Amino acid sequence: MARVHVRCWQETYRGLMPDAVLDDPGLPAARERFWTAVLTDERYRGNRTAVAQRGDRLIGIAMSVPPLDGAVQWVRQLSVLYVVAAAHGTGAGRALLRAVIEPAEPAALWVADPNPRAQRFYRKHGFVADGATQTEDGVREIRMVRAAGSRRR
Repeated sequence: MARVHVRCWQETYRGLMPDAVLDDPGLPAARERFWTAVLTDERYRGNRTAVAQRGDRLIGIAMSVPPLDGAVQWVRQLSVLYVVAAAHGTGAGRALLRAVIEPAEPAALWVADPNPRAQRFYRKHGFVADGATQTEDGVREIRMVRAAGSRRR
């Protein structure tokens, strides 16, 4: 999972995130510690995690979490959804999204901006930008939300 996470960051964020972050030799170990904690620590019991495979190779990862703010209108927040570039367009992203957020659940996510491919994918699944922005790891992000019962494919 850590290797896919790092590979997808490098494929997706090159030019948006500093090369020093993407090429840091410690990044794979840091992502491995992250996923080990997510999958084993009781604190993350409410998370939903999924992987996509093609044959015996991992090609995608996803995770949703309970909302970080109790005053929001959604019940899940997508925190990770990455598919290796070679598997874009295969349906792996759609399957991962559905595995971690039920179709009827109102949800939110943060997506890099610009990242037109990802933003188009999320719009296709009923998410719309709500005007909120933030900067995470030097990357500008916009928040997208999906109300209960929004049209999804």
